Amino acid sequence: MNNIKTVVFVLFLILALSVAHPAFASVCRNYNVYEGLHHKICILSINRSAKNYWEYRATISVDGVKRPTEVYNCRERVKVQQGGTILPFEQNDPGEMICSFFNSSRR
Repeated sequence: MNNIKTVVFVLFLILALSVAHPAFASVCRNYNVYEGLHHKICILSINRSAKNYWEYRATISVDGVKRPTEVYNCRERVKVQQGGTILPFEQNDPGEMICSFFNSSRR
């Protein structure tokens, strides 16, 4: 009976260690807004549009605060918020980071 418990324990341990867990990595960069003030911008998830290769649907965080998913149009240099509001990229905008990182607007 003791041998069966040992074998079951070893098999369970092997099974638990053989499962590959997904990796959660995010791309983060520090951007200087002006002298002495900077923001840490991280891309949490990103999907490229199949129809428009210059558009990315991305969820980002700025200084650890998660923002809602937005569509970043690298051709027009605008972002479309969930409500449909269209805003142009500002200097050191997360959209600039997304577009420069993936080089979609430089083609």
